[in-house]
Amino acid sequence: MENDSIDHFPYITQLPDDCLYFIFRRLDSNLDRESFGLTCRRCLHIQNSSRRSLHFQCAFTQRSIASLSQSSTEITSFHLHRLLNRFQQLQSLSLSGCTDLPDSGLSLLAHCGSYLQSLHLDCCFGITDHGLFFVASGCTSLTNLSLYRCNVTDIGLETLSKSCFGLKDVNLSYCGLISDHGIRALSQKCPQLRAVKVSHCKNVNGIGFLGCQTLTNLEAESCKLEPEGIMGIVSGGGLEYLSVSNLIWCIQGDGLLSIGAGYAANLRVLNFRLCRTTGDETIVAISKGCPLLEEWNLALCHEIRVSGWESIGLNCQNLKRLHVNRCRNLCDQGLQALRDGCKRLSILYFTRCRLVSSTAIEIFKCLRSDVKIIEEEIMCIAPDWAF
Repeated sequence: MENDSIDHFPYITQLPDDCLYFIFRRLDSNLDRESFGLTCRRCLHIQNSSRRSLHFQCAFTQRSIASLSQSSTEITSFHLHRLLNRFQQLQSLSLSGCTDLPDSGLSLLAHCGSYLQSLHLDCCFGITDHGLFFVASGCTSLTNLSLYRCNVTDIGLETLSKSCFGLKDVNLSYCGLISDHGIRALSQKCPQLRAVKVSHCKNVNGIGFLGCQTLTNLEAESCKLEPEGIMGIVSGGGLEYLSVSNLIWCIQGDGLLSIGAGYAANLRVLNFRLCRTTGDETIVAISKGCPLLEEWNLALCHEIRVSGWESIGLNCQNLKRLHVNRCRNLCDQGLQALRDGCKRLSILYFTRCRLVSSTAIEIFKCLRSDVKIIEEEIMCIAPDWAF
């Protein structure tokens, strides 16, 4: 009888929880993990409490090009609440593309978001400042937050800054309702803030970053940056990656001059694409003041002339990748300056520079066979360490 009672119960249920957790973590495939959870309620609890990430495939995700061909995932507040009740120790949650998700969908995060470190809400058009209140209330461990195209304002950013002190990476691109007031709240109250995206935020001029010593990576494309805003961006002294492309309507002449004033000496990647009015004075200052530059995108910077190219060749000794596509005033003499200088250059993105002769190009190829000339325009992409 005693043996019968022992055989009646599966041996696995007699193991302590820590052993069951160990077994679950050793399972390689998702199918095996799902099968484990179906064994019994206790194993289901082990499975649920072991889940660390929850990501939905959708048409608006920026992480996977393949997903662009897939239909958008419809997630309602009801569905999300059931999932959050089930998986209460999530560290990463992506709701990107849940376009109809209302603020109330995030309400449960106020009670079960304490483990959450990464939250992506890209293209969640129904999320406003009220939704950020729930995030701030419960997600105090948050380090990575993406609000791409969300309808949030400075009020929401201020709310976040009062609770989410550990924020490091924040994506606010296309958040047209925010301004430097909200940026200042984050930069002053989040002591670990290092990477920020504010591209296409028309009310951001850059002054909100003034004195942010932890800032290392910034994307501020198509923003209405002002000269004092540029100074604010570099004032912290730690910037390594900066993209300020397409500022033609905002900064005229040498409004970017302060980048080369000494505060941005740690810059490694700089994107000036479509900064058509940037002149030689700025280029000379940056080539001297940013000696660690490894990649510089100057595509469509039409006002750079011989003295600018000569300064790059003379001073940018760490430059590995240079974009000069469609620069109207790059001529044979300018190309020669790049050829004779920039000793570590390995890639030159070059196309449609009408003042450069075919002879100058052939001489460049002959004397600098170590440099690969790519005759197409490639956007300056942030390296893996940037964001």
